[in-house]
Amino acid sequence: MSPFGCAREKEVAGLVERGQWPLCSQDLRDHVADCRVCAELVAVKQSLQRERTEAMAQPLLPSASALWWRAQLRKRNQALEKIGRPILGAEIFAVAMLVLVALCGLGWEWRRGVDWGAWIGALRLGSLWPTGLVNLEGSLWYVVPLLAALAVVSGLVVYFVSEKQ
Repeated sequence: MSPFGCAREKEVAGLVERGQWPLCSQDLRDHVADCRVCAELVAVKQSLQRERTEAMAQPLLPSASALWWRAQLRKRNQALEKIGRPILGAEIFAVAMLVLVALCGLGWEWRRGVDWGAWIGALRLGSLWPTGLVNLEGSLWYVVPLLAALAVVSGLVVYFVSEKQ
């Protein structure tokens, strides 16, 4: 054995790295038992391999950038949810206004006397064209746009009022 290492050090290191260390010749095992450099090499390499195996078995933690991205995504989704609440309120109000307008229209038709033949006749595709609208009673076509404008303005009022809260 020299003070700078052992002549069989590379051979022992190769066997340990390949996982063949205890399964080698009796001559080499006797050498490692007598040589301090080779014995330390075997001990260090085996402990490093054991630590590497244990580290590989542990689950990988996500990177810091992935954690940051998830936090930003969560923050963005919370902001969108907060913004969406007044919009949902406005949509609910608009649907309620639509139902109210439809009920008022049905009540008006019921009071005038429902002409089921006219309603069924309106289902024909030919009567849906704008030229067919001219022949209908004119007062109804002033009321419907006014009610639609009322529904839109009411929805906007609800949206802006609930946004301040």
